[in-house]
Amino acid sequence: MSVADIAASIKDRVENGAFDKVVKFDCGDDGVVIVDNQTVSTDDQEADCTIKVSLDDLESMVSGDLDPTAAFMQGKLQVEGDMGVAMKLGQVL
Repeated sequence: MSVADIAASIKDRVENGAFDKVVKFDCGDDGVVIVDNQTVSTDDQEADCTIKVSLDDLESMVSGDLDPTAAFMQGKLQVEGDMGVAMKLGQVL
């Protein structure tokens, strides 16, 4: 699955949510997924919170196979910026 596929898969969840911040999922050379308020894109931009994660782990989190908290505790993702924003996004996704 590509970052574009992941962005498309979470688009409906974010558009129907009440998220009002900007989060970047940084998958390194594979690209980024930006959640900006109620929109989702793969165009890089500044964010309130950046979550560094592999593309495979992001795919697993979006599909529900990997709990974001467990991924954080296992070191599979790193959060830069406002941790509260990352937790709020977890409730939307």
